[in-house]
Amino acid sequence: MRTVVLALLVGAYFFVALIVGAVLWRAGGGWGAGASAFLGTLSFCLAVHAAVAGALSAGGVRDELKDLRQAHRTLADSLERAHAAIGAITSAEHDHERRAEELTSEMRVLEDLVGRIGETMAARMAAVTAEQLSAPHRRDEDRRRDTLLETIREALADNRVDLYLQPVVSLPQRRTVFYESFSRLRDETGRVMMPAEYLSVAEPEGLVSAIDNLLLFRCVQIVRRLAKSDRKVGIFCNISLASLGDEQFFPGFVEFLAENRDLSGALIFELGQAAFEQRGSVEARNMAKLADLGFRFSLDKVTSLDLNFADLGRSDVKFLKIAAPVLMEQLADVGGRSTMRALRDINAADFAALTRRYGVECIAEKVESERQVVEVLDLDIAYGQGHLFGEPRAIREAVLAESTPPAEMVAPVLRRRTAGMR
Repeated sequence: MRTVVLALLVGAYFFVALIVGAVLWRAGGGWGAGASAFLGTLSFCLAVHAAVAGALSAGGVRDELKDLRQAHRTLADSLERAHAAIGAITSAEHDHERRAEELTSEMRVLEDLVGRIGETMAARMAAVTAEQLSAPHRRDEDRRRDTLLETIREALADNRVDLYLQPVVSLPQRRTVFYESFSRLRDETGRVMMPAEYLSVAEPEGLVSAIDNLLLFRCVQIVRRLAKSDRKVGIFCNISLASLGDEQFFPGFVEFLAENRDLSGALIFELGQAAFEQRGSVEARNMAKLADLGFRFSLDKVTSLDLNFADLGRSDVKFLKIAAPVLMEQLADVGGRSTMRALRDINAADFAALTRRYGVECIAEKVESERQVVEVLDLDIAYGQGHLFGEPRAIREAVLAESTPPAEMVAPVLRRRTAGMR
């Protein structure tokens, strides 16, 4: 019996010494430190064993069993600490590898976006230069347009595209359950440029889709940041018809989302009613790819309630945003019964219930007064959005800094891709 116990203890000592040596080696100490730790630990365990054996020889059987139990507990604690140390080292390595993979994926998408922006802007600036040479006395309006175009180019090149969020609340509780995202550009002085200011120039030059794509990328990053802080809030992010039909941008973006499909419950892609009705086979197919990854869609800028709800359900459209004034304009009195002009066979109060049967939830947007809240609640609409509940606010710089790739990685890509446009 003693021989068996002795063999087991020696084996345990050897195993503990091997674990300690491996921990030091994995921690960066090298083979020399690992071997020294192994031999030192083994010697220490044998010395402890010799001391315990001497004490046992002087005591009785009861003391021997007591000491053996104590030695066993000591060895078990040592093993537990060693396993914990190895687990911590392995976890740190895995976290580092995962973050490196995320940054690589993000940088690939970002470089593609900036590259395509650079190509578009380079072509436009070349055209402007040719026009200047052929028509030296250009109109003041043209010169202002070119100046604004250059301001947009610099804002994109210097990554001055900011993300603003506006709350979408549940009714009547008014608890924030979603956010809608908006993009804003800043000029070199830091002045915020509203979309109405730059869209008239950006749209004809095909830059709106590029701005939307950067906004999509930023939204994915912010959603990831909110998920890390365990905030169960969804974000509506606009996606243009041009982005859905862009066969150069979209495959890389789908690949990027496939690597982040855990965020599908929080990121909702939004496009206008007119864009949804004008989509072709390519856009519909790309929407289906996003739906296959678990992402949902929302329609905004709704002007007509004459909708094919079955088609909305098949297309994974889960939200319908209708401006409060539009809702009120759609109300009609038929034989003393309040109905919707486009759906006269149902009561107005049943409209939201109708959309829910197809898995579509209504959101009343542009709510500006308490009276509109009452009218929306009369229609059994469960969500509201508008300045009454909160204006769009810029995401804090600290949050953006933690959710974007390091500046030293992004800036060179931006400068390299836009250098040829100057």
